[in-house]
Amino acid sequence: MRLTLLLLLLTTPVWAQWTLQTVGTTASFRAVSAVSERVVWVGGSGGTFLRTTDGGQTWQTGRVPGAETCDFRDVQAIDAQTAVLMSAGPAEQGQARFYRTTDGGQTWTLTYQTNQPGVFFDGMAFWNNKQGIAFSDPVAGKYVLLKTNNGGQSWQPITAPQGMTVHGGEAAFAASGSSIAVHGSRHVWIGSGGVGGGRVFRSTDGGQSWAVAATGLPADSSKGVFGVYFKNPREGIAVGGDYRNEKKPGLNVALTRDGGQTWAVASTGPEGGLKEGVSRLTNGHWVLVGPSGTSLSTDEGKTWQLLDTEAFHALSCQGNTCWAVGAKGRVGRRTF
Repeated sequence: MRLTLLLLLLTTPVWAQWTLQTVGTTASFRAVSAVSERVVWVGGSGGTFLRTTDGGQTWQTGRVPGAETCDFRDVQAIDAQTAVLMSAGPAEQGQARFYRTTDGGQTWTLTYQTNQPGVFFDGMAFWNNKQGIAFSDPVAGKYVLLKTNNGGQSWQPITAPQGMTVHGGEAAFAASGSSIAVHGSRHVWIGSGGVGGGRVFRSTDGGQSWAVAATGLPADSSKGVFGVYFKNPREGIAVGGDYRNEKKPGLNVALTRDGGQTWAVASTGPEGGLKEGVSRLTNGHWVLVGPSGTSLSTDEGKTWQLLDTEAFHALSCQGNTCWAVGAKGRVGRRTF
């Protein structure tokens, strides 16, 4: 018996736990971007942002002046001094905005704002420190797309995107900035939810032309794809669930090996329910977070292990170290 127990201990991985950070605010966080294991930016409600440059030993907590009504649902960290914040909210209420800092958050510049009815930004992603893309819920049956070629200093509409037509009732979830992913210099994917959703749009030319495929993940007014991530132009993952029943078991992971042309739902997906944030570690493992907890796959998504029931909304990893954020000021650090 002792020998059997010893063998089990030697062959069963023991994963470290999340180390919760002291950040001095109870703002709700749904945006996180790690430049390295030491430099991390976070965006949240009430115009709040966080920054650490020493791996979480200390945190700078602040509010963007004039953005107190904004909920920063996505952030792109460029370096320790430079970051871009995206506000998710109705444009009619003045909440469709982008801000940028180049001095570590001491000052912020409003770089884009629109009052166009129906615009509600969901996420952004950058191919490099200069080129990025952002998108909003559909207006007139198409997602609204923006692009930047100068690191978010200015944004321009992508006019007349081809193949971007969405179903009635289909949109994206502005849950954690995770529903858009990029790779290389031109590839981009957007996950959808809502009625007729559960699909992933894909573009290989920087967002000018699009194709779309169903993932097989359930979709209705509260279900669909919440997060997408691609490790290369062909192999990727889509995660989701039901935000009204966050811990209800169900299909929540789909995988592709052809760039998103076809998807296969993982029949033995993660336990627990809704997953929103997804990333890949240097060691090749997949990590998922959501209100239902943290899940890990060490075999390219074939099987999953539920590591804990910690509730987080967004995830960003560098190397084998991950940062996750959630409601009421929750920020966690974990090295796998």
